[in-house]
Amino acid sequence: MSLLVFSLFTILVFSSSCCSATRFQHQHRYMQKKITLDLPSKIGINYGRQGNNLPSPYQSINFIKSIKAGHVKLYDADPESLTLLSQTNLYVTITVPNHLITSLSTNQTSAEDWVQTNIIPYYPQTHIRFVLVGNEILSVEERRNITANVVPAMRKIVTSLRAHGIHNIKVGTALDMDSLRSTFPPSNSTFREDIAETLMLPLLKFLNGTNSYFFINLQPYFRWSRNPMNTSLDYALFQGNSTYTDPQTGLVYRNLLDQMLDSVIFAMTKLGYPHIRVAISETGWPNSGDIDETGANVLNAATYNRNLIKKMTAIPPIGTPARPGLAIPTFVFSLFDENQKSGSGTQRHYGILHPDGTPIYDIDFTGEKPLTGFNPLPKPTNNVPYKGIVWCVPVEGASEAQLEEALRMACGRSNTTCAALAPGRECYEPVSVYWHASYAVSSYWAEFRTENVRCYFNGLARMTTINPGNDRCKFPGVTL
Repeated sequence: MSLLVFSLFTILVFSSSCCSATRFQHQHRYMQKKITLDLPSKIGINYGRQGNNLPSPYQSINFIKSIKAGHVKLYDADPESLTLLSQTNLYVTITVPNHLITSLSTNQTSAEDWVQTNIIPYYPQTHIRFVLVGNEILSVEERRNITANVVPAMRKIVTSLRAHGIHNIKVGTALDMDSLRSTFPPSNSTFREDIAETLMLPLLKFLNGTNSYFFINLQPYFRWSRNPMNTSLDYALFQGNSTYTDPQTGLVYRNLLDQMLDSVIFAMTKLGYPHIRVAISETGWPNSGDIDETGANVLNAATYNRNLIKKMTAIPPIGTPARPGLAIPTFVFSLFDENQKSGSGTQRHYGILHPDGTPIYDIDFTGEKPLTGFNPLPKPTNNVPYKGIVWCVPVEGASEAQLEEALRMACGRSNTTCAALAPGRECYEPVSVYWHASYAVSSYWAEFRTENVRCYFNGLARMTTINPGNDRCKFPGVTL
């Protein structure tokens, strides 16, 4: 396959965030700015390692080469991976973990030590192109301290890179859509008031001054699945004929990803930065999930990623309605399912490969294979929300010690959760760790699900539609 290379692209300059359709189209025609991309047009892949069944970095990097990705994003600066990547033509993005941001922002020496440890030993043999300082920093518990320090940390890393004569490694940070207050319609988008002045303005000034990218993690699945009956699934999967017209600009949208991207662009424009380049640091679709996670299945995941790659590798670039013709660096999420991630089931099921390197579904990262050239996949059964009662039960194969841990966890928060397990009560018998743990996790989940508690218990529990109770002992469940 020939290597697709991005050339020059155009990027629109907005002079007003609330322009009329006519004025907006006038700007499209006459106000363009030429800029050069740093990346090849091949799609990148996110390589996360939160799993206890994943292959070695050596095997994983060979798998990445086999799928013909052009870029790999690491969630750290793993020395073994960076050494192995020096023997490839892959471009590389490394990440400063969130917990290091504050220390790096305090003084230049800390940033210099980080650069000396994580970049200098590998560069330029390893083709490092980006350093992302933090990932989704607004989602961490101590975010206030981190958000105040992320841009100072980025500045100090750039200073260290420049001191070593390194000018072609761009520095940024990967934010989530939770940085935006409103996103619909796209032209109405703004950043949240609590971070607009303190985080976003300094960040945008930095990115503009260093000619870097605004990295955004975009997951249309979550936007669609929150209200699947009101948004077309085809619209979320880049297929079908559904459109949405922004009433303020007249721009016509044919997929959900473009809507989300342009929301970011309009929000930046309103803060005075209309032409900072955008890169998608994470996007994908879950291949599985919990019973209450509608549409998480292999066919939808394959459809989304195949159509995404077709769009992002098109020549000439397609761009978005607000920035037509703009090439957008994109990283698919992710290489493997990661079974040690917390949260809902979808969090552990975004992979495109099994741990042995075989595909969960066929995919072509070059974008050259026709969409009709893939083998058919099983028809999904969960594209509409499940209606019925769901219970939470221990996973098969859990040890007695693990079940005791789940029992303690479930019964330790509230006196009412496990009251039915007391001697003489309706669920006391049979007296076994498995039976008591089964009741406890289902009762706990049913009681606290509205507080965002998941049926997970550190990997010890799963949802079921089969009633685990009996005539005497009624297990609490959740009606969906």
